[in-house]
Amino acid sequence: MKTDVPMVEWGVPLERAELVVLAVHGRDQSPSFMRETADRFGPAPVRFHAPEAVGNTWYPKPFLVPIEENQPALDISLGVVGECVDQLASKGFPPERVVLWGFSQGACLLSHYVLTVAPRQFGGIILFTGGYIGPLPLRPPGGSPLRGVEVLMRSVDEDPWVPRHRVASTAATLRHAGASVDLRIDPGNEHIITDEACAAATNLLAAGRSSR
Repeated sequence: MKTDVPMVEWGVPLERAELVVLAVHGRDQSPSFMRETADRFGPAPVRFHAPEAVGNTWYPKPFLVPIEENQPALDISLGVVGECVDQLASKGFPPERVVLWGFSQGACLLSHYVLTVAPRQFGGIILFTGGYIGPLPLRPPGGSPLRGVEVLMRSVDEDPWVPRHRVASTAATLRHAGASVDLRIDPGNEHIITDEACAAATNLLAAGRSSR
């Protein structure tokens, strides 16, 4: 029998939320980082749900090493994301009313999840400084399972952990799967979330509300 994944929640009461956001933190972070970042967004009638990785790390090694070097933690963490999505559905928010949002390792995990485990019609995807996992190019899922899904991707040109080429390759793979991708890579060499990225996330949430 499945046990519900504990998630930290904040935002508007669930009964007033038009969308929910599944917020996935980065390596050595916690849900508190995602909450602090969400405070930089503009107001929106959404409720945030954030799981916490064991030891604050979703998988042990860098995301560009061979996938087997990050197992079994990677598959366990992908399963956690799936269980969170199922929990949100049980609360009345099917995937099309769920926005996936991740930063750094969390963005890598979500990129891999939507391209390999559950390519489907989510309410939106926000990927701050991340890309799919593994050293090799990833074949896009067949058909266009992400058709109509708005994806926001932001990074910086010389991020110390996530190379520009993997962010760009992930954007291209998401487009092949049918997603509408808004990609921006700003100059810089810090592992940060810019004010522009936060404003763009607010816009995506607003657009998601208006389309429902």
